[in-house]
Amino acid sequence: MALISIARSRAAAVAAALLTGALLAGCAAHATQPVAAQGPSASSAGGDSPSPAPSTSTSTSPAPTPAPSSTPSTAKPSPSGTPKAPHTARPAVVVGPGSNSARVRELQARLRQLGLFDRAPTGYYGSVTASAVRSFQGKHGLAASGSVTKSTWTTLRSLTRQPSRAAMYPPTTNPVAKLDPRCLNGRVLCISKTSRTLAWVIDGKVVSAMDVRFGSQYTPTREGTFSVFAKSRHHVSTIYHTAMPYAMFFSGGQAVHYSADFAARGYAGASHGCVNVRDAGKIAALFDQVRIGDKVVVHW
Repeated sequence: MALISIARSRAAAVAAALLTGALLAGCAAHATQPVAAQGPSASSAGGDSPSPAPSTSTSTSPAPTPAPSSTPSTAKPSPSGTPKAPHTARPAVVVGPGSNSARVRELQARLRQLGLFDRAPTGYYGSVTASAVRSFQGKHGLAASGSVTKSTWTTLRSLTRQPSRAAMYPPTTNPVAKLDPRCLNGRVLCISKTSRTLAWVIDGKVVSAMDVRFGSQYTPTREGTFSVFAKSRHHVSTIYHTAMPYAMFFSGGQAVHYSADFAARGYAGASHGCVNVRDAGKIAALFDQVRIGDKVVVHW
């Protein structure tokens, strides 16, 4: 009986060991296989893996990778440089340097009313006129360009009165000097260094008068009684290579003639000995009237 009992105990131990091994093998298998849905008999096989139930899900292929979009980008590129400032048009010029006209005479007469132009109008827009215009522009908050723009002209007209013809076309800046006794007979160009005027006199009567300037102390205009011995309407100096329009020669190379420099700079300059006239219209008319042989008197 004892032997039978021992045999039964050994058999039970072997069976228990076999069952433990089967259960451990099942754990290992479940670690590598997916768990399937279990039916009603899933627990009846002891330690065996149940047969997987038929799958009810539909197999699908992996979703394709989306293709790059072909729609153009609407993002605007950032500017690559500094934006240019808008172009500002320059104000239109009504009249400016170099002009010679009645409008310039009116401008000069109006500036003279304000004490900005200290001489008689000449009609020529030179450096003296430009300086007076700049002064006016500076006093009234305008761009001091020296040229008369529309705004400058409008402002000037609002501050001055319409100049008379006598104001625009005065005979001379300075009063004509008393005639020298040598100028009282015949046809005479009577030129006074004191008043800086030239009077065209016929038989003691002044026909016309104009402003003149003379040579410097190093090239003085000669004084005395002379006569016109040559005339040249479009003369150019062979020594200084400068224009001497309406030249009427009376002593060597000295002549009465128009001077653009005198018209522009006034008495700030001087001639090389000639008698300069700054009114082109007056000297042109005088040139047509003077004859070869007419007397010239230069005096103090």
